[in-house]
Amino acid sequence: MIEVTSQDTKSNGIARLGSQPVGLAAGALIVIMLGVGGIASWRAYTGTAPEQDRVLVTRQLQARAAQASEQLVEKTKGLEITQQESIDQLQVVQDQLQTVRRLLAAQQADTKRLSEQVAGLVEAIDGLRQSFASAQASDASAPTAARNKSIRTRSHATKSVPGKPAKSHS
Repeated sequence: MIEVTSQDTKSNGIARLGSQPVGLAAGALIVIMLGVGGIASWRAYTGTAPEQDRVLVTRQLQARAAQASEQLVEKTKGLEITQQESIDQLQVVQDQLQTVRRLLAAQQADTKRLSEQVAGLVEAIDGLRQSFASAQASDASAPTAARNKSIRTRSHATKSVPGKPAKSHS
């Protein structure tokens, strides 16, 4: 009798499978086809075919894109409005700045005119002080001379009248 070793069984099994590759390929093909058929029938039974899924996903994406587009349009309009308000506010500030500059220029002109008037008044006051001081100086020397003159006139008057007694001055 022939003894069968484990090595012989292995080579016989492989040889046996290797000798029928068409049968092996046909069996694998049948298993794959049964799997695909089962998946297709399950999708058909549940009502969600791949085409329907794609259409549904596409519609959802379109809806999201439309919603995002609307939001962008709204935000853009909001930015435009905000930008226009900022431009309007800037224009108002520029107008106010021009008004302030005009008022400042007018105020500076008034200040200059008033400074010139004050300088003129100061000169006039100095002139009046000087004339007043010179008038006081001349008045102060004039009474002394007038008094001396009146005394001389009196003394000459008493000497010129003989026989009359001199008057006493009290």
